[in-house]
Amino acid sequence: MADNQTVDGDVRTSFGKGAARKLRAAGKIPAVVYGHGSDPLHVAVPAHETTLIARRANALIDLKLPSDQHLVLIKDIQRDPVRQIIEHLDLVIVRKGEKVTVDIGVHIDGEPYPGMMVQLEHNTISVEAEATHIPEFVSVSVGGLTSGAQIHAGDISLPEGTTLVSPSEMLILAIHEPSKAADDEPVAAGEGAAASGGTASAAQASGDAGSSGSGSSDSGSGDGDAGGE
Repeated sequence: MADNQTVDGDVRTSFGKGAARKLRAAGKIPAVVYGHGSDPLHVAVPAHETTLIARRANALIDLKLPSDQHLVLIKDIQRDPVRQIIEHLDLVIVRKGEKVTVDIGVHIDGEPYPGMMVQLEHNTISVEAEATHIPEFVSVSVGGLTSGAQIHAGDISLPEGTTLVSPSEMLILAIHEPSKAADDEPVAAGEGAAASGGTASAAQASGDAGSSGSGSSDSGSGDGDAGGE
């Protein structure tokens, strides 16, 4: 796990969508700090610095406020659906040595037996770990596995001090042979020629009807801020 990052924050006294937009325009992210029985504390943190920290899952921040300081875990991130910028953060207060429940990523190592495919069912698992020793991810090896092989959450080796919270029978991945596409089936002899002949006959009949007509008529037709806290 990477070292904690220190961030200077400010306590917020203005709320609502308008206030949040002004904060973001000023290069800050609105956030709420809660946990350990304390009342929710509304703060603002620097956008660029915090966005870089938030790239790491379950990042810890030493949050320095004008009159206080907290060790917080980034618990939830709300992003703009189009621009993907961070619009709001939920930060939970943690203590060194205490256990927290988090989701961590599952990384696949190796290659299955030649010709086999890996079907990933879950790319994260829930674990309990010390707040200051949260693993960034766990690795699962599929090297040489053949069709029918499965790996469940209970099969994954976890770092010392980390315990599984997800059901042990939860399927993480399965190995199988690729299925053949239906369009790979050969077309029966004569079907293509019959279809081609039918099209030609229809075109000829249409041309004969058009040449014998005395007139035609034409017709046509004409085609018309996310935010929140």
